[in-house]
Amino acid sequence: MTSNQNAPDFLAGQTGKEKTSYLPWIIAGTVVVLGIVLLFVFGKKTPPANPGGAVLAPADPYAASLPVTGLQMSESSNFAGGKVTYIDGHIANNGGQTITGITVQVAFRDYGNQLVQKETMPFALIRMRQPYVDTEPVSADPIKPGDQRDFRLVLDHVAADWNGQYPEVRVIQVIGK
Repeated sequence: MTSNQNAPDFLAGQTGKEKTSYLPWIIAGTVVVLGIVLLFVFGKKTPPANPGGAVLAPADPYAASLPVTGLQMSESSNFAGGKVTYIDGHIANNGGQTITGITVQVAFRDYGNQLVQKETMPFALIRMRQPYVDTEPVSADPIKPGDQRDFRLVLDHVAADWNGQYPEVRVIQVIGK
């Protein structure tokens, strides 16, 4: 009995190097690149971090229909030992649109009436007051025409050279339907 004649057939095809297919890698890479491109194209557009540059951004045209009144400020200590400043107030929708989002700028001035701090933030409506004040975005409970709501803005820092007057709260972006 000769050893070569009785060798199994499955060993016969394994004499050379196996050919590698790059097609699955090309397809996977294309899918990843396409996903990233779609994310950038259809991703959520956020307002710039500092709209208006060194001054306040212009008010949204619909802002005249959203008077902000009854401003009150308070402070609290946080767990890290710092201060948190709250700006509470009231907003009414005197226009004809249902509002699903509001972006505001809060402007603090010094004794020379110069802008010393400007914060851009989404508007937060007060959802409940007991046992603590809880807020929610406007999109969670849109403001219909004729509605009025209380709001709270939270600031982690207020400029040391602020003049102590109530800041200006300017509505710079309104999303309505």
